Amino acid sequence: MKTINLLFLFVLYSICLTSCQESDSGQTIGIIPQPTSLQTAQGHFTLTSKTPLNIVKGADDLGPACKFFSELVARSLGSPLLTEQGETKTGAINIYIDTTLAKEAYTLHVTGKAIDIKAGSSSAVFYAFQSLRQMMPVSIEKGEKQPAIEIPDVTIQDQPRFAYRGLMLDVCRHLFSLDEIKTYIDMLAMHKMNRFHWHLTDDQGWRIEIKKYPELTKIGSMRKETVIGRNSGKYDGQAYGGFYTQEDIKEIVQYAADRYITVIPEIELPGHASAALASYPELGCTGGPYKVVGEWGVFDDVFCAGNDKTFEFFQNVFDEIIPLFPSEYIHVGGDECPKTAWKKCPKCQKRIKKEGLKNEHELQSYFIHRIENYLNSKGKKIIGWDEILEGGISQTATIMSWRGTKGGIEAAQKGNQVIMTPNTYAYLDYYQSLDTKNEPFAIGGYVPVEKVYSLEPTEGLTPEEGNMIIGVQGNLWTEYIPNFSQVQYMVLPRMAAIAETGWTPAKLKNYENFVGRTIALMERYDALGYNYAKHIMSVSGKTSFDEEKSCIRLTLAPNYQQAAIHYTVDGSTPTLQSPVYKEPLDITSDCDIRAQLFRNGKAIGKEFNQSFKISQAVKKKARLQNKISEVYAAQGSRTLTDGIRGTVDFRDGNWVGTCNDDMILVVDFEQPTTYSKVNVGCLNKVGDWICLPVAIRVYASENENDYTQVAEIKDIANREEFKEEGIHNITLNIENGKSRFVKVVVERQKFLPEDHPGAGNAAYVFLDEIEID
Repeated sequence: MKTINLLFLFVLYSICLTSCQESDSGQTIGIIPQPTSLQTAQGHFTLTSKTPLNIVKGADDLGPACKFFSELVARSLGSPLLTEQGETKTGAINIYIDTTLAKEAYTLHVTGKAIDIKAGSSSAVFYAFQSLRQMMPVSIEKGEKQPAIEIPDVTIQDQPRFAYRGLMLDVCRHLFSLDEIKTYIDMLAMHKMNRFHWHLTDDQGWRIEIKKYPELTKIGSMRKETVIGRNSGKYDGQAYGGFYTQEDIKEIVQYAADRYITVIPEIELPGHASAALASYPELGCTGGPYKVVGEWGVFDDVFCAGNDKTFEFFQNVFDEIIPLFPSEYIHVGGDECPKTAWKKCPKCQKRIKKEGLKNEHELQSYFIHRIENYLNSKGKKIIGWDEILEGGISQTATIMSWRGTKGGIEAAQKGNQVIMTPNTYAYLDYYQSLDTKNEPFAIGGYVPVEKVYSLEPTEGLTPEEGNMIIGVQGNLWTEYIPNFSQVQYMVLPRMAAIAETGWTPAKLKNYENFVGRTIALMERYDALGYNYAKHIMSVSGKTSFDEEKSCIRLTLAPNYQQAAIHYTVDGSTPTLQSPVYKEPLDITSDCDIRAQLFRNGKAIGKEFNQSFKISQAVKKKARLQNKISEVYAAQGSRTLTDGIRGTVDFRDGNWVGTCNDDMILVVDFEQPTTYSKVNVGCLNKVGDWICLPVAIRVYASENENDYTQVAEIKDIANREEFKEEGIHNITLNIENGKSRFVKVVVERQKFLPEDHPGAGNAAYVFLDEIEID
C-alpha cells in the first residue's frame, strides 16, 4: 500500500471529556496542548477591566505572567488589569503558588464568581493564562474593543508530560530580525513550549558577536553569494549576511524569559566550521584558504583537533557565550563532521597517537569531551546531535536524536538523557504535502501534521529507559526558507503537534480530536496575522490494493457530518453538484480524481488531485529481484505497479531507490498476455546523487527460467531527450510481445560522474512506476 497523504479529519469540533467540550453558551473549549483533565459546567465568568489579578500566595517572579495576561486583555477591555495581593475574593482572578504541585503543573477553576489558579510555579501560572486565552473569543487577539469578556465555567487539571518542549530556528542559512525572533518566541509561548534552540553558527554564517574575535562577524557573518535552488551550481551574486550583537542576544534572552522560555544557543563544533575558519584560518587543518560557503551541504573543512589553539579559541568563545545565556545547556552540535581533513593532518594524527585513540571517530569524541569538561567547569551541561555517540560519550551529555530515533534509544539505554527530534517526525523544513509543485520550495522529505503528531518519544524503550527521554523538539533548518512568512508557514500548525506530543499523556492523544482543536486555533493564527499551512482542512487520500478485487482502492478524508467531499473522476473541478464521497473508491481504469471539501455550501481547504494510470502490470503479481535501499524502499514492487506516478520529490513515498544493484522487476501475468510497450518512470536529480540508468532491457519468458530479450534502450543519460533534470518516462516499444512473465532490468549507473562533488561514490537509481501495456 502506498500512502498519498491520509489525514484522518473527522470532527471539526470534537466532543471529548478530557479536551474539547461545549460550554452552555455553545462555545467549543478546545485547548492546545490538550490538558490532562477538562470538565465543563453551566455558567461563565465575566472579565472586565475592573477584574483584579489577586495574588493570594505567590512570589515576585509572577510579574511577567501577570503582565502578559493583563496586556493581552487590555487591548480589548481598554485598560490593563490591576495586580494586587490579598485573601481570596469574588470577582477576581485569584492566584496561588502551591509548591506541593509539580513545577509546571496548574489547576484552573472558572465559575461565575471567580477564576482560581493554583500552580507549582510562576511558569505554570503563565500556562494557565495560555489556557484561559484559548477559552476567550478570538477577538482579543485582534484587540477588538468590548466592555467584557465571557469565559465559560471549567475545571482543568494540567501538567506537561516532558520537562523539555522546544523548537529550533536556524539563522545561519537565512537571518531574521529581532522582531521576527520575538514573534517566533510568542508562537512558542502560545503553545506552552519552554525551550528556544537558537542555531547561531554554521558553514554559511557566524551570527553571534564575540568581542575577542571580531573577524567572526566581520568576515564570518557574510557570504559572497548564495546558491540558487538545490545546489544548482548557479548563484545569485548577492552578498548576504549579518549577525546579532551581544546586546541583541540579551534582549532576546530577556524577551523569552518573560514568557518562561529558555534560550539554548548552538555553537557548532567540530564540523560545520567554514565561516569560523574563513575568519581564523589557523584553526583549520590546512591553514586555508577558506570561505564562508554559499551552497548547502556538509564540507570537509573542520576545526583542527590536533591544534591546542582550537580549544583555546572555543574556551574564549564560551567565556563570552556563557554570561549571555542563563540556560543550563549549551548545544555544541557535533553532527556531520567529515574525517577527511583529520586523516591527512599531521597534528590530528599526532593527537590520536598521544591520547591512545583508535581512530578519527574517537578523536571526535576526544574533541567533544574536552569541550564538555570545560563547560562543566563553568556550570554548564552540553547537548549534542546523535553523532556524538560515535567514539563514546560521557554520562552527563544530553543527546538530540535527529537521525530517526535509533540514536536516542541507544543513548537512553546507556543512561544518557535524550531529547527526541527525529527527522522523520520533527523536521519542519520538510514538505507538508505531496503536492510539492504548489508548496514553497523545500529541502525535500515529507512530514505532514499527522506524522508529526504520531511521534511517540519513548517507543522501543522500557519504562525505566523511557525516563531518560526528557523531551521533544521540532527543528527548522532554513536553507530554503528565505523569509519569516515562510518560517511561519513551515512551522504552523506542525508546532501544535510537537507541543501536544511534549505536553499531553500518550493515552490521551487523539489525532481526530486534535484536528478539531487545531482548526479552532487557526482562527487565532488568522487574528494574529500568522501565515500557516492549511493542509488539515484539505481533502487527502490513501491508496491500498484490494487483492480480492484486484484493484486499487482510494480512501478520502475528511469524511464527517459537518462537511462533505464532492469528487469527479474525469479531471473536472468538483462542485456541489458533483457526487458526494461516501465510501472508498475502487480504481479499475485510468482516471483523474479531483475532490474538494465543502462546508456550509463553500469550498474549504485545498483540492485533492490524483491521476491513476492502470496498466496491465497493476493487477498482477510483481516482485523485485534486487536489493533496494531500506530508506527508499517505499512499498517495494507494489510501489512500482500501483498506478501512481511520483512527484519530483524522491521522498514522497512513490519512488523506489537503490545504490547497491541494478533494479530488476518481474511481473507474472499468470497466463500468456499480449503487450506492445513498457514504460519506466525514472528520476534525474544528479545534485541529489540520483542518475538516470545506463540502460533498460525487457525480457520475456513462459516459465520464468528461460528469458528472451525483447527490447533494449542504451546510453540513456547521453540522449538529448533525457538531458534535463526531473522525471523522465522512458518507453520501450516491443514488437509482437506476448508472454506470461516480463522481466524489466534497469541497469544502474555505478558511480557519480567525474565533475560531480561526490565523484567516485555510488550513484542512485530511482523508479516510480513500471507500466506494461
